[in-house]
Amino acid sequence: MDYLLTGEEPKRLYFRKVEPSDFALWLPFHQDPSSTEFWPQSKLKPNEECQKWFDTVLYRYDNQLGGFNALIDKNTGEFIGQCGLLIQTVDNIQELEIGYSILPAYRNKGYATEAARKCRSFAFEKKLAHSLISIIHIDNKPSQSVALKNGMSLDKTTVYNDIPVHIFRVISH
Repeated sequence: MDYLLTGEEPKRLYFRKVEPSDFALWLPFHQDPSSTEFWPQSKLKPNEECQKWFDTVLYRYDNQLGGFNALIDKNTGEFIGQCGLLIQTVDNIQELEIGYSILPAYRNKGYATEAARKCRSFAFEKKLAHSLISIIHIDNKPSQSVALKNGMSLDKTTVYNDIPVHIFRVISH
């Protein structure tokens, strides 16, 4: 089953696969401390964290585990972030997650909400899942706001990868 939104185009964005050549474009995400403030503290340098991210994205592609799509601004052609449908296991239950991360320079402009909404409609139109989740650190208010704007509501609070998280959920109608 293909969970990637390659070629999808909501209002301002174009979705495509993440390519290894995007590394330098994504590195600023890992160089900005605000990007990872809700993640476990890492001893890795930003370029090592970025490589780990890319390794995970490509692993997901190769193993049909969903994955992030590169988000490209249709007007400028700029790489602004990543968003996609990810197969996750939370509390021993396999779920389909809408994940999103935006480069610092493009935050607070509605891109994450636009991309997340496109993921939601794509997943439900293709009948990929009956419900979708977003896994968000309990203190990450901006990401929680995106989830709420995406029609999700708080489903539960749990621990995921040793991090206290809220699970936001939306159910297909």
